[in-house]
Amino acid sequence: MRKVQVVAQSARSCCIPRSMRCVLLSLLAVGLSSCFVARDSVNAPIEVRRYEQFVPGTTTAAEVVAAMGAPTDVVQLGRRSALRYDHADGKTAGFTLFVVTFVNRDTRSDRVWFFFDEENKLTHVGATLDAQGTEWAMPWQERTND
Repeated sequence: MRKVQVVAQSARSCCIPRSMRCVLLSLLAVGLSSCFVARDSVNAPIEVRRYEQFVPGTTTAAEVVAAMGAPTDVVQLGRRSALRYDHADGKTAGFTLFVVTFVNRDTRSDRVWFFFDEENKLTHVGATLDAQGTEWAMPWQERTND
């Protein structure tokens, strides 16, 4: 019986005090948490000055391709056609605590369409330019919708 008591006492003597356990758990929580950010981009940014130089009725599809480079997409519209140019910018921010990760991703795009008639003359241009509005934000933050 005395040996059993000695074993029990030695097991109690090696236990970590409650205050020390709290300190160790706090250090563990800090050590296992992290933040991260990432950024990605698809295609070169579209510059307004590059496509504003084209004049409907006179600019040809070949001139647009020579100035803008290869389009992302070519669409045949009966005997007419359209060229699409894209650029996308994305930003990702995240926070990890132990095994839980919170992630926020903001991706916005620039898109320009050039429409041509049967003779490959420019008829009109349509553009949406939002890529520069991407924002870094943590998952619990609100983003603006500029």
